[in-house]
Amino acid sequence: MEKNSVKAYMEYSEEKFTKRIIYKKGETTAFVLNFLPGQQLPIHKHPGTEVYLYVVTGNGTIVIDGKESEVSEADLIHVSSEEEMSFNNSGKEPVSLYVVLSKIPNEQYAKNI
Repeated sequence: MEKNSVKAYMEYSEEKFTKRIIYKKGETTAFVLNFLPGQQLPIHKHPGTEVYLYVVTGNGTIVIDGKESEVSEADLIHVSSEEEMSFNNSGKEPVSLYVVLSKIPNEQYAKNI
C-alpha cells in the first residue's frame, strides 16, 4: 500500500500552472495540476488514454471539443482519448485538479480508431 495526501501536491507558482506527479505505475499516472487565477492549460489531446479529473479546490472553465463547462469543487470529469481539452482558472481562488491518465490497451484502442 502507498498512501499520500493530495494537499502535499498543491503547490502554486506565479509564473505558470504546476504539475506534481503522485504515482506513475505501469500505464497509469496520477498527478495534481495547480492553477492560480487566470492560469490556463492549453488545448490538447491524450490519444490512447482516458483522462479522469477531480476538482479538489476552486472553480474554473473546462473546454471539451470546443464546448465550455463551468466546474467547481468536488466535480468529476471524464475526457475520452479522442476529445480535445483545455482548462482555465476563471475564478478568484487557486484551483487544484487531481488527474488520472489511464492508457487504453493497444488492441482495444486499435478497434476504436
